[in-house]
Amino acid sequence: MAEVGAHLMAAPAGEERPSVFEAVAQDSLMAAVKPALQHLVKVLAESNPARCGFLWQWFDEIYALLDLLLQQHYLARCSASFSENFYSMKRIPMGGGRQQPLATAGLPKRHHWKSLLLLVLVPYLKGKLEKLVSSLREEDEYSIHPPSSSWKRFYRAFLAAYPYVNMTWEGWFLIQQLCYILGKAEHHSPMLKLAGVRLVRLTAEDLQALEKKWAESTSSQTHSFTSRVQSALRRALGAIAFSLSTGLSVSVFFLQFLDWWYSSENQETIKSLTALPTPPPPVHLEHEPSSAVLPSLKSVCPLCRKVRVNATALATSGFVFCYRCAHGYVKAHQRCPVTGYATELQHLVKLYSPES
Repeated sequence: MAEVGAHLMAAPAGEERPSVFEAVAQDSLMAAVKPALQHLVKVLAESNPARCGFLWQWFDEIYALLDLLLQQHYLARCSASFSENFYSMKRIPMGGGRQQPLATAGLPKRHHWKSLLLLVLVPYLKGKLEKLVSSLREEDEYSIHPPSSSWKRFYRAFLAAYPYVNMTWEGWFLIQQLCYILGKAEHHSPMLKLAGVRLVRLTAEDLQALEKKWAESTSSQTHSFTSRVQSALRRALGAIAFSLSTGLSVSVFFLQFLDWWYSSENQETIKSLTALPTPPPPVHLEHEPSSAVLPSLKSVCPLCRKVRVNATALATSGFVFCYRCAHGYVKAHQRCPVTGYATELQHLVKLYSPES
């Protein structure tokens, strides 16, 4: 069960503070999911634009809505986001006593809504801002506005300032992580500080409470019509969120692999892995009397020493012969007459000249 985090054991009470590696790993989990899903939607939209084109056009909004349902489900049931629960962590309010509330108790409303907005809205706005900057840069290259127009000056100033704003934003996160490593801060991310919460590991009591709550929610029954309708709506939303979480839990490593496979940094590596090996230069086999010697004229067949008729190339070596000569030689010897490379009849390729 993904909500219980059964794949990870609960830590002792003295080790409630997650390591920086766990904290950063849960941050990168959702960051890897979105690009992989985006690539999947792009492939679907390109293969069937009539039916799936709207998914690509409104991908950011659809993803934000699904992310909102998913994070709301986990914050309400487990006091944690999906990725935090995946790594067996929970959120607790800052400034509380030593006695930690159970994960099933949920966050106070103020902390709950702050956490939800920061989990969903901030990544959505950041993605929209990055797309706006990209489109403005393209417009700057092909813009029809005069160089002295106020709009031109404004977005050029915006484009010039954006790298420094982005560097400040990323530096803020880096400094917070360094402070967390050195034990000078209780948060590895400024978003947690803004939400007024901190991360701790799930305890054995939390796991037992989550299992008990799950069992009670599946067996509980309501009798009044209003409560049944409300329960049905909650179950529908919970089913959607649970389906998303289960699907992500199963496919998270596959999505991370897709993100790595299609990342721009690995394109050279992928090309080197998938590219065909470069064939060695042709070497004339002088010790075999049956091997052909290349003629001085390029239009002459190396086998019959006449002008080629029905020019045919061997795909294994690239040399060109008469079709009758190449077919007879390859059928008898199963190799190229010039290089000696192993060749079959299916490697004969007909060439068509402009004159023909």
